[in-house]
Amino acid sequence: MINDQTNLSERAKNLDAPKKSWFQRLKEGLQKTGKNFTDKMDEVLKGYAKIDEDLFMDIEDLLIGADMGMDTTMNVVDTLREEVRTKGITDPSVIKNILAEILLARLEKYGNEISLVEKTPTIILIVGVNGVGKTTTIGKMAHYFKSKEKSVLMVAADTFRAAAVDQLKEWALRSDVDIIAQAEGSDPASVIFDGIASAKSKNKDVILCDTAGRLHNKKNLMNELNKIYRVIQREYPEAYLQTLLVLDATTGQNALSQAKEFNSFTELNGLIITKLDGSAKGGMVFPLQSEYGIPIKMIGIGEGIDDLKPFEAREFVEAIFSTEKFEK
Repeated sequence: MINDQTNLSERAKNLDAPKKSWFQRLKEGLQKTGKNFTDKMDEVLKGYAKIDEDLFMDIEDLLIGADMGMDTTMNVVDTLREEVRTKGITDPSVIKNILAEILLARLEKYGNEISLVEKTPTIILIVGVNGVGKTTTIGKMAHYFKSKEKSVLMVAADTFRAAAVDQLKEWALRSDVDIIAQAEGSDPASVIFDGIASAKSKNKDVILCDTAGRLHNKKNLMNELNKIYRVIQREYPEAYLQTLLVLDATTGQNALSQAKEFNSFTELNGLIITKLDGSAKGGMVFPLQSEYGIPIKMIGIGEGIDDLKPFEAREFVEAIFSTEKFEK
């Protein structure tokens, strides 16, 4: 009984606690990445009284260790080296802010030039390998769009993975949106066809379509996606179509390989990065957007239904660096 009362008391405290802003949650969610980035950088900078080549080499090692990748790291450090030279900077303590500005500029260069819902109706195809949180992401997206007063329809076209349809139905209930589904093993293109018919009849603004994460081989997956594209082009050519790839931040450099692979056989309009709160590898965001030129559309930092939001480059860099210059 005492334990029950204690639990009730704790829950009451949580209910009374002021709700944290998205930026506060983002900053907390990126703590592991921040420690991997800025805490280690602070330690590196303390060891130098002046800026020299050894310092740049230590920064290279740090960025590679933060999963930024070799190519992006070399490019960033070259830019940093040039900034220091042209501005005549000699104080190592300034390096951190300069690096933050360089990384921000790289993210903004490949910014979100295509909005999530540029016009309605919008069809969003969600692709990604099994295990990255694709179905959960769709559920959270449905909640997000509904909070923006968009009418939403889910389409459960990942009919090959056991329980995928049931999971999406649960998210439809949780998000309070309509869903179109067929039995497990049904033809995904047929489910999309039914979804489009329903979206048209109900005048839905956003149609979120789950797709198979992995079939027998890449060719099968390509063929399945091509069938889906043909159905959409034939049945709803006026809809604004986007294909978004979901990636798991905890996989680090493996996420880069997935982005490259999917982009080789389907034109990706953007990326959604999940599980950033469980990863110290948030540095992978920089090569994803700057090397491949695929804009990051949304990021996820928790299990809550409202823990998925549109990606903002400045917020992301601020949350990682937490420097006076960037602090909100």
